Amino acid sequence: MLKISVLVSGGGTNLQALIDAQNNGILKSGKIVQVISSRSDSYALERAKKFGICADVAEIGENFESKILEHLKKFNPEIIVLAGFMHILSKNFIEQCNAKIINIHPSLIPSFCGKGFYGLKVHEAVLKSGVKITGATVHFVNEVPDGGEIIAQKAVPVLPDDTPERLQRRVMENAEWIILPRAVESVCRKINSIFPYPIKYPGRGIITGCTPSGKIMLAYFIMGRSQSSKARIFERSGDDLIIKLTKQDKNFDPSLILYSPLRMLNGNLILTNGDQTDTIYDFVKDGETFEEALRTREYEPDPPHFTPRISAMINKSGYKQSILKKAGKYFFEYEFENGKGHLIHTYDHDVTPDKNLPSFSGEPREIKISEDVEEFSNSLWNELDKNYRVSLYVRFYDSDFKSYRDKLFNTNAN
Repeated sequence: MLKISVLVSGGGTNLQALIDAQNNGILKSGKIVQVISSRSDSYALERAKKFGICADVAEIGENFESKILEHLKKFNPEIIVLAGFMHILSKNFIEQCNAKIINIHPSLIPSFCGKGFYGLKVHEAVLKSGVKITGATVHFVNEVPDGGEIIAQKAVPVLPDDTPERLQRRVMENAEWIILPRAVESVCRKINSIFPYPIKYPGRGIITGCTPSGKIMLAYFIMGRSQSSKARIFERSGDDLIIKLTKQDKNFDPSLILYSPLRMLNGNLILTNGDQTDTIYDFVKDGETFEEALRTREYEPDPPHFTPRISAMINKSGYKQSILKKAGKYFFEYEFENGKGHLIHTYDHDVTPDKNLPSFSGEPREIKISEDVEEFSNSLWNELDKNYRVSLYVRFYDSDFKSYRDKLFNTNAN
């Protein structure tokens, strides 16, 4: 779950909308951990304290932005939300923040926005212009005031008897308090996403990397479209992993779907989508390399798809990944970077069932690894399409690279 810091200046009504959304389960991919106000008398601070959220003050004056940055260091949030924050942040501040910054503006950008348009001034300008529609916009923050990429907008009517105060209230109730929590959730969910783009059938997949604290991890999943492919389960076998069929089909050749995905050998973790696990194991045992082993193998003999063979090997020094496709054999080698990993899977994008499945293309995708095995595992399992997911195994090692915590999911679990 991502950490969210909220910057405020006034009463904190938008902050309250975020808190309510969090309590109601609308905002579930991130958690508000901190509120920073530019005023010590801001009621938003009281709202934060009421819900047990850290409340900090960075008043306007000398080193104003430096004070905010210092407060942010307490939590190092991934998301910063400007919720009624009445100050324009400098380019230098934005560049120093290792976070996505989101703002809510009380108009339909590009109308009535930019320097000088804030608070009631926006609604005064709307009424003066005579327009019949206004609204609110959630956008990313860059060095241009209200100039960042738009995330969400919602329109609100302007009524004949409106005053700036009445219009402000309607925009807050009918637009700001609705779209801000949803937009923040959308951004958090996208950042948390394992897959860089929606895909219903990635096939089989491998993730290797390490957590933010440097703990080594791995994950392996399988999906299925045929009855036999869907009738598989993962089982632990000591420190290894095996695949079994829950239903026997005498007319089906199981050689391509039953194998040991994970085996351990002398401090090396070998992880693959087929019986090349055993090939790598035997070669490494005899003093040869991951690459030498895989050069003796090729893609799977399953026309017309010719499914790639994907493989990985992990040890304390780093990890390697490989894909053997009809188009060639490719190898990748990585050093550990805290909080990062790489995902490789067999099929590249969705097609209709009667079309050939396209092989994964390009290099393994860099992804974010969270610290908690439960959070990461549940997130990955939930991203796999319910119609096709079969099994998932995730393992997070302790710092000794001997003991570990793991999670196993089987669609066909008893």
